[in-house]
Amino acid sequence: MSAAPFSVVLLAAGASSRMAGAFKQLLPLPHGDGEMAAVRITASALLDAGPEEVVVVTGHRGREVMAALIGLPLSFRHNPRHAEGQMTSVVAGLAALARPCMAVMICLADMVLLRADDYRELAQAFLALPRDAILVPYHDGQRGNPVVFAASRVPEVLSGQVNPGCRHLIEDHPQDVVRYEVGHDRCTTDMDTPDDYARIRRRLAGLALASQAP
Repeated sequence: MSAAPFSVVLLAAGASSRMAGAFKQLLPLPHGDGEMAAVRITASALLDAGPEEVVVVTGHRGREVMAALIGLPLSFRHNPRHAEGQMTSVVAGLAALARPCMAVMICLADMVLLRADDYRELAQAFLALPRDAILVPYHDGQRGNPVVFAASRVPEVLSGQVNPGCRHLIEDHPQDVVRYEVGHDRCTTDMDTPDDYARIRRRLAGLALASQAP
């Protein structure tokens, strides 16, 4: 089965307030034979998944984020209100989408463990859901990302009727939200603190070594 045609809003506007002064979007991580900024690892995986388009929402240190993504076929939308919360960046990104699609993914720049196949799996799972569904990935009882929802719901999100990042999303829209269980923790592993960064560095370094083994 093919995946639903989907577009992506990639949130990269935050100030990394819990990262003890570091800016997580630009932190280097093992990738291939070298290292790559976290936001570029995420954006590259998304592009490999074959979306209709990817809109990157920038805010804090936005020019540096754009520089880290140079050469990739992305579009950008600056959110001057990024300090007011993540939802302002979701709205900014959705308003910038330009191509027709069936579904929209709201993705986070620090979910560096997610692979192209993971994004394609969610887009394919969305095809089997009722019209206007909202798919929320879960692993081992923990809510993950990205959230996927029907493109037809974009006006509702823009008007504030639906907040796809809200912790109470399932309670607010029980008739529409579908919990989708995945068989890995990549959708629940983000990078908010220095300890998170150290753990993910070790994990990616181990994957790089495994891939180079004869």
